[in-house]
Amino acid sequence: MRIVFMGTPDFSVPCLERLIADKHEIVGVFCREDKAVGRKQILTAPPVKVCAQQHGIPVFQPKKVKNNPQALKQLQLWAPELVVVVAYGRLLPPEILNLPKYGCVNVHASLLPRHRGASPIQWAIVCGDSQTGVTTMQMDEGMDTGAILLQQKTNISADETGESLFLRLSQMGAELLSKTVTALAAGTLKATPQPQAGVTHAPIITKEMGVLNFNQTAAQLDCLIRGFTPWPAAFFYANGRRFKVLKAAPAAVSLLGEPGTACFKNGHFYICCAQNTVLEVLELCPEGSKKMAAAAFINGRFLPEHTVLSGAGAAQGENA
Repeated sequence: MRIVFMGTPDFSVPCLERLIADKHEIVGVFCREDKAVGRKQILTAPPVKVCAQQHGIPVFQPKKVKNNPQALKQLQLWAPELVVVVAYGRLLPPEILNLPKYGCVNVHASLLPRHRGASPIQWAIVCGDSQTGVTTMQMDEGMDTGAILLQQKTNISADETGESLFLRLSQMGAELLSKTVTALAAGTLKATPQPQAGVTHAPIITKEMGVLNFNQTAAQLDCLIRGFTPWPAAFFYANGRRFKVLKAAPAAVSLLGEPGTACFKNGHFYICCAQNTVLEVLELCPEGSKKMAAAAFINGRFLPEHTVLSGAGAAQGENA
């Protein structure tokens, strides 16, 4: 099939590579513009652009696609039968949605209609979901509101992180996309409108959302820590210093103290949380220091015992 691919980050790359492996004719790629990255602000191409160039596929990087005659003209010149969109980061206007014979198909990293939006992978963990997956849908003008084509489910384990789930869903998305395109070409695929019940949203994640609110339970904070690993990372403040929590788990111990109270016991670092629950910090990174295990943190005397840790607000999405 003659396809134009639209995508930008690492998550999109397995889908593009799978379409190439399936011997589809990828006539062009749309992706976001190159960005300055790191302390030295080095202009860096997005992963999808790098992949496309390695395969000799033309790349187009418009600042916008809505109200952009140049973007529409480029798409018309490539004349795709299908447009595939995977984490492109732009809504498409009707003139693009209606241009290809088979329309525009999106790969979304959740079981729609749950977790519509920009960050479904992280919010699935933060919200304590036991299951998530990937969806292919026929795109419309809304944000992840199009009719469902295919879905594939996967369980979220108790130690799942945003990083591990990202990697698994990116591969699952590529496999599901392959099946979707094959079925579209064969005319065997029926689109099903999304149900009205069960709609939630997964907003864009900001650094501030990583702050730990100890008025939540240890289980809730464990989900937030894992969901926001590796970015933006969960953290708390104490004595004017920021501490990233890299790994933690709810602990079956009984402690007295107001939420946020730090307790050190036999080399373990515990924090009192809501409803008399306790979070054990296993690995953390003090501001200006290297990451370390809890025992090394305690031995380094970074905090006096019984310090009340603080955070301003909590990371809560519409999904909670």
